[in-house]
Amino acid sequence: MILQASHLKKAFLEDVVVEDATFHVEEGEHAALIGRNGAGKTTLFRMLAGEFEPDGGEVFLKKDASVGYLRQESDLQSGRSVFEEVLSVKQDVFDLEEAIHALEHKIASENAPEPADLDRYARLQDEFEKKNGYAIQSEITGILKGLGFPEERFAQPVFALSGGEKTQVALSKLLLSKPDVLLLDEPTNHLDLKAVTWLETFLSSYPKAVIVVSHDRYFLDRTVTKVIEIENGRTRSFFGNYTAFAEKKKAVVEAEKKAYENKQREIRHQEEVIETLKSYNREKSIKRAESREKLLAKMDRPEKPFEDTSKIRFTLEAGRLSGKDVLSVNALSKAFGEKRLFSEVSFEVRRGEKLTLIGGNGTGKTTLLRILNEEVSADGGTFRFGANVTVGYYDQEHRTLSPGKTVFDEFHDAYPTMTETEVRNLLAAFLFLGDDVFKQVKTLSGGEKSRLALAKLMCSKANLLLLDEPTNHLDVDGREALEEALRNYPGTVFSVSHDRYFMNAVSNRILELYHAKILNYEGNYDDYAEKAEQFHLLSDGRDQAGGTHEKPLSEGKKQHLEAKEAEAARRKHENRVKALEEGIEIAAEAIKAVEAELLLPEYATDAEKLLELTEKKEALEREQEALYEEWAEIVG
Repeated sequence: MILQASHLKKAFLEDVVVEDATFHVEEGEHAALIGRNGAGKTTLFRMLAGEFEPDGGEVFLKKDASVGYLRQESDLQSGRSVFEEVLSVKQDVFDLEEAIHALEHKIASENAPEPADLDRYARLQDEFEKKNGYAIQSEITGILKGLGFPEERFAQPVFALSGGEKTQVALSKLLLSKPDVLLLDEPTNHLDLKAVTWLETFLSSYPKAVIVVSHDRYFLDRTVTKVIEIENGRTRSFFGNYTAFAEKKKAVVEAEKKAYENKQREIRHQEEVIETLKSYNREKSIKRAESREKLLAKMDRPEKPFEDTSKIRFTLEAGRLSGKDVLSVNALSKAFGEKRLFSEVSFEVRRGEKLTLIGGNGTGKTTLLRILNEEVSADGGTFRFGANVTVGYYDQEHRTLSPGKTVFDEFHDAYPTMTETEVRNLLAAFLFLGDDVFKQVKTLSGGEKSRLALAKLMCSKANLLLLDEPTNHLDVDGREALEEALRNYPGTVFSVSHDRYFMNAVSNRILELYHAKILNYEGNYDDYAEKAEQFHLLSDGRDQAGGTHEKPLSEGKKQHLEAKEAEAARRKHENRVKALEEGIEIAAEAIKAVEAELLLPEYATDAEKLLELTEKKEALEREQEALYEEWAEIVG
């Protein structure tokens, strides 16, 4: 064990943020710390990093273990270049290199070098090699490029970078320093899909402990083997990735609720028996009642399970049906100065489609969406909306919100026919309770602004939604609520997103801005990921051939694609086997739970309940048998 948190507590004035946080992390273990916005994740991280002193409890760290902490926003203000700033992490290696060069110069200038100098030279060289001194510069280049920094910007001064870019530099420094415990607070916030994928690969092979705070569920599925949830100020640990956690958490909550209800039923039964015995008003009956009262007083009474009511739930409706042809884009082009974003982009959108536009940072995704919303003019080309199309727009920067207005006025001014009661009830559904509606928009957090923008969008009744990074700033509960609403939405969705879990849950078509052109993929993100490399190779071939013919693939590229397809098939097979095995295990546990219910005394004479439980057990057994058959067919 390298780190342990024991009964940590932290409050700010009357606001108790962390009540009782207890968990541990083993050496080399990769864990996620999750919880809704405001649950205390960052506060807990700052206690682990030693920045906050706990009000109670302790943090135990293995002797001499180093801790590296990535904050959500970096405050780097260095005048050094990007490369020099990252290089500074390895100053000890460069000091070692200077010592080696100085010793080389001394040895070369002497006719008969001192044996002690030769020994020291050998020791320094050995230490330099162990610290990977010969490969430091290439390692830095690999990390910076992996996280999305092009080599031509390595010389740019750090102070001139955007906030997101400074965070990328801070992350690069941390990854290069390789601390024993890596604390990462939302590391994917400023990374595009390619960089996130690179970071996943890096962390998967990182041999030391990692604790990551992230709302990126796809990222968590690929990088962690343990989930620590903070809820109501307390923590609870689950083994497995995010998807496994979600399934286990649901089962745990249901089991705790059922156990509590059973215990309450038993207590009520005992109280009724005591009252009945007392009503007989006989000495023997009163003694029996007193005896039962003593037993009842000693009975373990579990706390009522915590029920989180701070979850948004909403639906999205379309006011009227649009025509089948919703949007037609023809030869659209845009550049800013010398920087060309895209050229001659063309595509069609049909009614009911839920498509997502993806691409690297700076490729023009948001610009394209703003052109469609008529906020920005295209340099060339045209676009046309179909019959009866009404557009609803969600801006990731929340420029459509007025900073000086209150939450109530921001909403009511958009929908003036709604009564005060109707507005307050609707805002309450988006977690703006009580005096929250009188907060000024400029004082809201990113998550609060997102919820307000979604509330306005919900009431627009638009049948085409243009959504720019709609899951940014939302916690997992908010993301799941949005995904559910979009899945059931009868209109058309055109979103820009880098949230792969969101794309898998919602999207049925992916458009990619690649080398200033549009590539089209049917299906969700996983479908895109299987086909992307081949599409890229074919697209590159067309570009190099003047845009008219596909460039024939070399034998090496063909073999690479075949190997890639074989690897994808192998992964798909392994994932299906794993999913079946987990399904069989879950079904077995559910069957056991039903069998336990069948044995409960209170159901012994309840024929209706017994029949319901029996039918449920039989359905679960059929489901389990079907899973077994598929598993045997795949494995066998």
